[in-house]
Amino acid sequence: MSAEGAIFRPVEPVRAYQRVAEQIEERILSGDLPPGSRLPGERELVSQFAVGRSTVREALRVLQSAGLVRSRPGDPLGAEVLGVTPDNLSRTLGRLARSHLSTLGELVQFRMVLDAESNRLAARLHSEKDLVRMEEQIERMEALSTGTAGLHAFSEADALFHRAVAEASGNSLLGLCARAVHDAVVEVIEGKIAAASETTVWMERSIAHHRQVLAAVRDGDAELAARLGRQALYDYYADHVEEGTRRLLSAALDEQ
Repeated sequence: MSAEGAIFRPVEPVRAYQRVAEQIEERILSGDLPPGSRLPGERELVSQFAVGRSTVREALRVLQSAGLVRSRPGDPLGAEVLGVTPDNLSRTLGRLARSHLSTLGELVQFRMVLDAESNRLAARLHSEKDLVRMEEQIERMEALSTGTAGLHAFSEADALFHRAVAEASGNSLLGLCARAVHDAVVEVIEGKIAAASETTVWMERSIAHHRQVLAAVRDGDAELAARLGRQALYDYYADHVEEGTRRLLSAALDEQ
């Protein structure tokens, strides 16, 4: 059969270190190797996997880059297992959010979906502790809006408010996603404020919005909380995204 008519594609050979890394990762994800435990020493890994020392070292480098293990030079013990944590997952998702693979418009769309659903669930499932966390960030924003701490601190408080809402939703993945896009969103917020002709007015408007969201969550008004999340993001960023995405953002405002 000619190459044009072939239904399969050539495959890349899998390197031994990839197989070693996959096996160790599976043990970590399954819980057989919990956080804080140690992998066998390098010599023992070489023996168990029946591979060379360089293969084991490359596999450990891959796992360390993924944030699953930590290996210290000269440590006589095996590599320490870190496991899957919010930090290493959010770093991976955060890099994707800030990469060329996602446009500003796509990031805003994602935030509209994330914020609306986080707000909706938080209104139904929040605890008093969650409300306190949200209130604390709004108070920080109010203090920073009249001080000299700068835009970054205000943006951080803004993002932490939304993280508190996402975590109040009771869905760990929503909380992780909120943390993942945190840095990217902070950068956008800072740029938005810096470009505003009346920075103080913009900050006051932002604080008022957060107060509205908190009130809706506290009152258990899930639909209002969701609508506020979508509307605020559209109002803030619609003028800064490509025209085609702007139409999608507009359509998203009417979602229930």
